[in-house]
Amino acid sequence: MSQTTTVDVHTLSGPQLAEVQQQLTQEIQHLTGSFQKLQQAQLKFNECKATVKVISSSDNENKELLVPLTSSLYVPGRVVDHDKVMVDVGTGYFVEKASKDAIEFFDKKTKTLQENLVDLEKIVAQKSSNLRVIEDALKQKIAAQQAEKKKPAASS
Repeated sequence: MSQTTTVDVHTLSGPQLAEVQQQLTQEIQHLTGSFQKLQQAQLKFNECKATVKVISSSDNENKELLVPLTSSLYVPGRVVDHDKVMVDVGTGYFVEKASKDAIEFFDKKTKTLQENLVDLEKIVAQKSSNLRVIEDALKQKIAAQQAEKKKPAASS
């Protein structure tokens, strides 16, 4: 995160306010994109957990299924051991886990993501509040400049 500095927005010029406004808008867009990616990851982990629960049922021993090779290419397969799954733990590494351990793994991932989402939501709310303050100050500056322009015209 960047260093936080407190500045009285009324001491900034119009162009400076516009620059801060642009920077805050970009930060909010970036953070919102990150928020959406975290939500997608959370959905993925929840889906993985649900799939492990289905596969781990003893009814699924030797059950036939389609194994994806690509997003549109599948081959037939069979569940050999319903209590063991291969879990992608990141950066191309897979670990064999018991179904119960895999479910715990996905629960931890989901919980961590939820905590990150809550933190990120607070940051976005604060940045949005800051943006509103900047926008209000910018409107006041513009209104004051327009009032100044009208004064000399009125006295002539």
